[in-house]
Amino acid sequence: MARWRVGVDSGGTFTDVCLFDEEAGRVDVWKVPSTPDDPSRGIAQGVEEGMRRVAPDAAEPGASVAYFGHGTTVATNALIQHRGVRTGLVTTDGFRDLLEIGRQKRPDLYDMQADKPPTLVPRDLRMEVPERVRHTGEIDTPLDEARMRAAAEALKAAGVKAIAVSFLYGFIRPEHEQRAVAILREAMPDAFISAGHEIAPEFREFERLSTVVLNAYLGPIMRNYIERLTPRLQAIGMRATPHLTQSNGGVIGFGTAAEMPVRAVLSGPSTGVVGAQAVGNLAGFPDLITFDMGGTSTDVALLNGGVCKLTSEAIVHGYPIKAPMLDIHTVGAGGGSIAHIDSGGLLKVGPRSCGADPGPVCYDRGNTEPATTDANVVLQTLNPEYLLGGRMRVRQDLAKQAIGRLADQLGLGLMETAQGILSVVTANMARAIRVISVQRGYDPRDYTLMAFGGAGPLHAARLAKELDMTRVLVPRNPGILCAMGLLLTDLRADFAATRLLPATVASVDEVAASFDGLALRAEEWFVHEGIPDADRRLTRTADMRYAGQNYELPVPLPEGPVTEATVATLAEGFAEAHRQRYGFIAEEEPVQIVTLRLEATGLVRKAELRSYPDAGPDASAAIMGEREVWFPEAGAFVQTPIYSRDALQPGNRFAGPAIVEQMDTTTVVPPGMTARVDPWLNLILEVSA
Repeated sequence: MARWRVGVDSGGTFTDVCLFDEEAGRVDVWKVPSTPDDPSRGIAQGVEEGMRRVAPDAAEPGASVAYFGHGTTVATNALIQHRGVRTGLVTTDGFRDLLEIGRQKRPDLYDMQADKPPTLVPRDLRMEVPERVRHTGEIDTPLDEARMRAAAEALKAAGVKAIAVSFLYGFIRPEHEQRAVAILREAMPDAFISAGHEIAPEFREFERLSTVVLNAYLGPIMRNYIERLTPRLQAIGMRATPHLTQSNGGVIGFGTAAEMPVRAVLSGPSTGVVGAQAVGNLAGFPDLITFDMGGTSTDVALLNGGVCKLTSEAIVHGYPIKAPMLDIHTVGAGGGSIAHIDSGGLLKVGPRSCGADPGPVCYDRGNTEPATTDANVVLQTLNPEYLLGGRMRVRQDLAKQAIGRLADQLGLGLMETAQGILSVVTANMARAIRVISVQRGYDPRDYTLMAFGGAGPLHAARLAKELDMTRVLVPRNPGILCAMGLLLTDLRADFAATRLLPATVASVDEVAASFDGLALRAEEWFVHEGIPDADRRLTRTADMRYAGQNYELPVPLPEGPVTEATVATLAEGFAEAHRQRYGFIAEEEPVQIVTLRLEATGLVRKAELRSYPDAGPDASAAIMGEREVWFPEAGAFVQTPIYSRDALQPGNRFAGPAIVEQMDTTTVVPPGMTARVDPWLNLILEVSA
């Protein structure tokens, strides 16, 4: 019996399933609409349908699944919609308002009307207890256990479902936090409790507090989700240990994910970057800007030399999170982004989305506001009759009516308005890419744009033109690359220790001792996950800054014992990183080592992407018809060949204008671009010479 590795990416609009046959090397894909009311239902349905398709004779669809990886937006959506549980907070006496005060910054410096995100714990549920640990680790004021018990009883009476515990300098000496958690568990054994020293053991008290509060706020949501999903998978016969993607691109077991949901806030997008990294390296394009456009949002990232940088801190939907995550930037521009006219009479698109239900107007589920997908259906860049290879019918007439109403308000024609929607979306996405490239010292013209997600290939050529990029790479299964990324990633965990040391030889012993301590924690994790010695990998980095700077830059640490030469190498690496980010170095300024980090990786067997022999340049056998498509270059409809992606062979070449259709996406090749198929069945679009 074949053994299948299954990756599932549950998005806001569709749930994508990627299936890999370990023996034959065969890859199959499947998509089903997401079920926002209970995402686990859509996941189980997608896996069951996908497995019945590839193994129709199996008694139980999930019995031949050897590995199951899953990326989810459950935590993200709960945060966006503020659907977390009623949460309490216990903190050091005098610091109950820190969660609300934050860094005393407005979201937008010059916008006096900008709203701060809601505080997740109301003031009456923020409890203070006397205790104080100094920055040296010395106990200044012992924990007042009587006050701690009173706080526990008050939170119990208030009916909270989750509690965050975060004391000042608890990351240096955690005894007070540990004792507080023990008292809370005695009083409230069923509550979800998170402690700062376990979730974010690093300095910066506000960011640590925000992270542990988020973890508590989302904890019961994630735990309940996993508790619903697990029996659904078991019901279809699955016996494989399920894994969930983290924001850092690695995967963890369901049990760990249930306890640390804050590490899965960017669960879905991170696997797309992992998949892009593998595909790009095989295709010979290690320098990539990834462009993942789905139904609700677009995620972009920059890979330099085949590597996407990790960031230790990010602001996600207005809330600071101190957790390792891939450096991904998100904007509210997707196939479901709604087009509207603002108070100034200008056309805007997003960030509001029509989601999976009711979806765009052309889905005929009751929505009357046009979305990006409706514009593509009207322009006929998307098939005007059906999507998903014929499984989903669409109504072009309804899309025309909806966009026509916008056109009347704008005083424009129907096609000009539809094209205007796409132009606005393209501008939004180009702005996002400039954030992760131009604003960080990278020229997008030096990179290949990798387009994936259900809508990425549809818009990629226009986006590349906007950024003066000359090459677009569309992987074989772009609509499910996030799901495929789950089959290309390893188990990962990250450990950190804040030390605040000068980058001099005087710090060698303490740096070495700190990394030894992190290595012991990594060893415990390796044992817990059952990872064999031969499959264990450790990577060390140090967050560094000039004394007095507010932000640090990560610098890789060379392998081997920590010596004086190691510290010198760190200083050189920091200077280079600072020059890259800011354009200068301050040679006379003292350099500090702030936080030491250890990334533990457990290697697992991955799906292997196969290459295929060259079949020659003639692509005419893949043409399955023609249709009129509106191209702005012509300002009119142009009779355009439609290619079947499934029929394209390595070596095939053709010139735009052309449309390439497949079950999970559509690729637009505009006039002035050529397309070729490489040995791994990637589609490479390039500006014509």
